Amino acid sequence: MVLIIVLIVVVLLLLFLIMQYNGLVRARNGTENAWSQIDVQLRRRYDLIPNLVETVKGYAEHERETLEAVVEARNAAMAGQSIAEQAQNENLLSGALKSLFALSEAYPDLKANENFLQLQEELVSTESRIAFARQHYNDSVLGYNNRIETFPSNVVAGAFSFKQAEFFEAEDEAQGPVEVNF
Repeated sequence: MVLIIVLIVVVLLLLFLIMQYNGLVRARNGTENAWSQIDVQLRRRYDLIPNLVETVKGYAEHERETLEAVVEARNAAMAGQSIAEQAQNENLLSGALKSLFALSEAYPDLKANENFLQLQEELVSTESRIAFARQHYNDSVLGYNNRIETFPSNVVAGAFSFKQAEFFEAEDEAQGPVEVNF
């Protein structure tokens, strides 16, 4: 009888550990999937930027510095390795894009250009998708990190070396309006 009780306790303990481990794996994979969704939207943004820059070039040839800053920011954003580096580079790119859109105010013909308007709308839509994907990612990171830090799953997380995930944080300067002086 004692052997049966011990066996039942061991089986229940093993089932508990398996459920905790599988829950942590699902949470980690959900976080990685959420990051890949950000990556999909960022790739879409990177593909749109060269077309937008080429459209603007025809109207604002002497605004080369702004156009080059957008291209440089895009290239830096594409090269980001860690989540923190990617976030910093994306913030720079967002600022450069705001400057580019501010140029349209100085060029009425550009504002009326159908290609520019279409590309601008695509980028605005993409920025919204990126914002949503970032929020989803941060929500996934929060859930995953909470599982790693709370009892009893923190015991299993520590035993199997689960590491906390990084949040995707925007810098304050990327969130405000951009001033452009001509």
